[in-house]
Amino acid sequence: MKGFRIYILALMVFPVSCDNTPPVPSGLMVEFIRDPVGVRIMDLKPEFTWIVPHEAKRQTAYEILVASSVRNLKSGVADIWSSQKTISPQSCEIEFGDDNLYPGKTYYWKVRIWDENSQPTPYSKIQSFTIGDPDGYITTPNRFLSALNPAETIVRSDDNHYFIDFGRDAFGTLFLEFNPTENDTVIIHLGEKLSGTHHIDRNPGGTIRYFKVLLPVTRGKKSYTASLPPDKRNTGPAAVHLPDSFGVIAPFRYAELENCRFSLKPENISRKVFSYYFDDDASSFASSDTILNQVWDLCKYTMKATSFTGIYIDGDRERIPYEADAYINQLGHYYTDREYSMARISNEYFIRHPTWPTEWILQTLLMFWNDYMFTGNTESIGAYYEELKHKTLSSIAREDGLISSKNVTDEIMAGLGFSNVKERIRDIVDWPPAQKDTGWKLAGPEGERDGYEMVEINTMVNVFYYRNLVLMSEVAGILGKLDDSVFYHSESLRVRDTINSKLLDKSRGIYLDGESSLHASLHANMMPLAFGIVPEEHKKTVIEFIKSRGMACSVYGSQYLLEGLYREGEADYAYSLLTSTGDRSWWNMIRCGSTIAMEAWDMKYKPNSDWNHAWGAAPVNIIPGYMWGIAPAEPGFKKAVIRPQLGSLKHSRISVPTIRGTITAEFSDTEGDKEYTINIPGNMDCDLVLLDGVSYKLTPGFNKLIFKKVR
Repeated sequence: MKGFRIYILALMVFPVSCDNTPPVPSGLMVEFIRDPVGVRIMDLKPEFTWIVPHEAKRQTAYEILVASSVRNLKSGVADIWSSQKTISPQSCEIEFGDDNLYPGKTYYWKVRIWDENSQPTPYSKIQSFTIGDPDGYITTPNRFLSALNPAETIVRSDDNHYFIDFGRDAFGTLFLEFNPTENDTVIIHLGEKLSGTHHIDRNPGGTIRYFKVLLPVTRGKKSYTASLPPDKRNTGPAAVHLPDSFGVIAPFRYAELENCRFSLKPENISRKVFSYYFDDDASSFASSDTILNQVWDLCKYTMKATSFTGIYIDGDRERIPYEADAYINQLGHYYTDREYSMARISNEYFIRHPTWPTEWILQTLLMFWNDYMFTGNTESIGAYYEELKHKTLSSIAREDGLISSKNVTDEIMAGLGFSNVKERIRDIVDWPPAQKDTGWKLAGPEGERDGYEMVEINTMVNVFYYRNLVLMSEVAGILGKLDDSVFYHSESLRVRDTINSKLLDKSRGIYLDGESSLHASLHANMMPLAFGIVPEEHKKTVIEFIKSRGMACSVYGSQYLLEGLYREGEADYAYSLLTSTGDRSWWNMIRCGSTIAMEAWDMKYKPNSDWNHAWGAAPVNIIPGYMWGIAPAEPGFKKAVIRPQLGSLKHSRISVPTIRGTITAEFSDTEGDKEYTINIPGNMDCDLVLLDGVSYKLTPGFNKLIFKKVR
């Protein structure tokens, strides 16, 4: 770094337990499941993963033992399968090497490795797993969690009225345990929003939830669960249905009890909440900016709170999976937990259940690519290769390479996975649209499209198409389909050149909304920036235009806006958007009273919004993936890259889970002296790339880099 003296200290830390036990492989996974107890593994040839301790630095060999009993395994008897000592650095996704696993049977496994000096470690702890019957999905679903949340606040306003605050919104129901002295009816109010200090808003607006429940109580009966009414919209045929054991659940933070003729104590009331398997301690973030910290907390909690269906959904209003919601949800989930099954199941769901927006279809391949990069597993892209070719929409390209949804046929709709082939995909750009586009009065006069002119050849659609061609070329190459790889690569270059020749106004140096349009929007420019299409000579004008528009997009669009800004080094402006306190900001969601990311910046921008929408949680992947710049440089984090763009932060620390273990990093800026301390898991390469472009190779363990400012 120019103007700095550089001190690089590679500090390898070797923690030793009190009994001098050497480190062993940890973080065992079977088919991406970390704790397989209670899970049925839906693959008769499951794959095994573990974390190599950083003390070992590199794995040179491994040995997996699988047995029919703990006793056998403790005795070293692998009566089901032994990999033998296998010379390989591979520590992720190693397939079971025999054919003798059977549905309904429980098995036990452990692993040991040889370190970079070819010295063996002791065996890992033993993990059990049970085989289930394959159900048509490639991925094994993880299990659900339920917990009883205690009340954070109980306020008694009069003899028979109580107000309860559980601290955060969550999906569940109310559980009461007390001993009534007489038969009576308790009136229960549950909601997400307050009206006044200790009063739930009975008319919160939009899809913000409120329920009134009459609970008959009977002398002698001690345990009660509030019976919530089902919502026809989120329990209909298109919705993701919950297990029967859940009953009806809904999001709420607050409860009020009326006609409660007993003294309510903390042990009498709790909220039973549901979520997908989630490790709260797997990730963390803190910095010198308190607003940014709260934005992170809001968005991280969103990942857990909205996972209750086991598949990425749009929120509580419909509980329907949409590809655009899932893209943001997937990345946020990856950066907050070492969990991959929910994303993979969602991806497989979209193969069979696509949604109508053109751009949503075009995000399917992006999600499959994310899965491959974060896990290193090729099963999904291999199994659904032909379907993914359809999802690129190359079948609707015209002679110059650009696509139009007007070219869709029944046959194409069938290839995309639509059961109703008469349905047609339509361009969406962003949501909600303006009244002039749809007449939908709730959207307001402008909507979230920044005045985008909806023409047949749409810039945003075609930029997504370009990205699909790039990724399809990569996928084809990985799978050994070389002719396809060459075809998609050449098409990507042709489409990029056509976009820049026909949709870029070179006199103004910005992109127009589409062919025949004279209007330029934020969306038409942020997408080429995010996907690397903008020619070098026009980057300055495109970036200036983007910065002139502010946050003129929805919470969904902000994902790509921020991706593009960080891609081109506009960290200070991106940081200003992340920490904005205006009404189009994540801080505004907190100010409104929501504890889960909202569907829109504010109710006035989408008056039918809900308060539990993961597509509003972009910062939880942007902060680790773009501000800190921690990302897989090679599939399955075989190699990581860290490109920090921390702006004006004086200090920050972060932990990011990966399939190979947790990357932790800390930064401090003391009067211009900058210091990075980064811990890299074993069996992982990593480059630290700073803003001046200089790259530093990090080794497994703790690495410290000090940059002393020349004074």
